[in-house]
Amino acid sequence: MADVLTFTDRGIYCPAGDFYIDPWRPVDRALITHGHSDHARPNMGRYLATIGTAPVMRHRLGEIDLQTTAYGQVMQIGDAAVSFHPAGHVPGSAQIRVAVKGEVWVVSGDYKTVADGLSEPFEPIACHAFITECTFGLPIFKWTPKDLLTTQINDWWAVNAAAGRTSILGAYALGKAQRLLATVDPEIGPILTHGAIEATNEVLRARGHPA
Repeated sequence: MADVLTFTDRGIYCPAGDFYIDPWRPVDRALITHGHSDHARPNMGRYLATIGTAPVMRHRLGEIDLQTTAYGQVMQIGDAAVSFHPAGHVPGSAQIRVAVKGEVWVVSGDYKTVADGLSEPFEPIACHAFITECTFGLPIFKWTPKDLLTTQINDWWAVNAAAGRTSILGAYALGKAQRLLATVDPEIGPILTHGAIEATNEVLRARGHPA
């Protein structure tokens, strides 16, 4: 099996297409899975990302040379056929499929297989090799089911509100914050968001996402 992708000191590299995926050092051409800062970094020559990821990247990185693509659209970059597919992580997030001479590799980026009602649902992609993120792959991580967690959060907030206490939830400005906003019950009390979160909310609202 030929190496469609290889790991370098700049990131995951595709020799056939002369591009990098989510590089951590400046390169000429960067394909970006999603807009979080550990995946979409500044100072790349050219960027390629999904239509849904682009507004967040422009918000975070300013004026950049950014080309966009729709989910499932196949693009030929050098000798590599590239397409982006839903990852279920945050709005616009993608797995990147790279095919070279019949060999298919997929880079997951961050992904989530349980639908959250906010992100485009994860799409399994048939491939010969799957390069996966594994941030919480250790068995010590055990997550509370969404329905139970929703009840716990709202019960906690309601008790605090009845006692005159302010409840504060901390979360990433992109993804986690919007999932919390969709989880909490606005009838319990007023909801205020941090400026950094609200700025991201405005970007997502402009794309039609409830935030």
